[in-house]
Amino acid sequence: MPQYTNLDAGETIFFNRQLEYIKPRTYDVVKSPLKAFELIPVSSEVNPGAESIVYYQYDQSGFAKIIANYADDLPRVDVHGKEFVSRIKSVGDSYGYNLQEIRAAQYAGTNLTQRKANAAAEAQRQLWNKIAFYGDKEYNLPGLLTSPNIPSASVAADGTGSTTTWSTKTPAQIVRDVSALINSVITLTGGAEQVNTVVLPLANYTLIATTKNSESSDITILEFLQKVHPGVSFEWANEITAASLAAAGVTDFTGNIMLAYNRSPDKLVLEMPQMFEQLPVQERGLEYIVPCHSRIAGVLVYYPLSMAIGEGI
Repeated sequence: MPQYTNLDAGETIFFNRQLEYIKPRTYDVVKSPLKAFELIPVSSEVNPGAESIVYYQYDQSGFAKIIANYADDLPRVDVHGKEFVSRIKSVGDSYGYNLQEIRAAQYAGTNLTQRKANAAAEAQRQLWNKIAFYGDKEYNLPGLLTSPNIPSASVAADGTGSTTTWSTKTPAQIVRDVSALINSVITLTGGAEQVNTVVLPLANYTLIATTKNSESSDITILEFLQKVHPGVSFEWANEITAASLAAAGVTDFTGNIMLAYNRSPDKLVLEMPQMFEQLPVQERGLEYIVPCHSRIAGVLVYYPLSMAIGEGI
């Protein structure tokens, strides 16, 4: 049977104008402490109609040598490629207004609340952030901490009681731990990769930001690290604490972890073929629903050796 609208012409015009007011503002109003979009380059170059992303890693083998004028034993070089496929999945939620909310707002001459639209956008951002860090096993989406082949760098267990935690270590030991993680990327790749970002749990970041580098020093551990590693930005994220990792079901690490990596879209991206969008309103009984949609493929780490993870800090 046909469905008839419950709004008269004036109410319909009012509601349509309200949606025009709400939809553009959503992108400006939503503020979030979620760290994925600060720490991982975002790419939306893939068409939202795609179902998967294919990318390749290439390496070369072989060597050259000095040869005689009539040599016929020229050494062979070649290029080897490895294919990676990442699926793209849709994310959805919705918000709505009932008939009385619309009529009450029109009667009072007020705008419909922005909060429902904000809540829909925030719910999607929270899921994006979770996938960006931890991936999604059920849908086979890779995350920053679950991408394959990222090296782990050991943290020395020479704190009080032979522990790796920074709360038991001296400033010199902490500086050594951070420098060792940064240098592990450089050493492993023979200098081909350079770290420009170190991410720490907030408690560890606060520790180095508020603790003097030595009794005779007037600078903090953080300030000293910034001096000896001038091209490196030091950031913090709650998503890499032991508690957050356990809550997300990530069991590959022990304790708090730290990350050192090259924060460049040439090295890794959070692939978002479709950012948050709001679709045309749908009438359902006495409600008017606005479906919301996005598309995500997770974090693609093109060069795993441009990263290193240290655990137990």
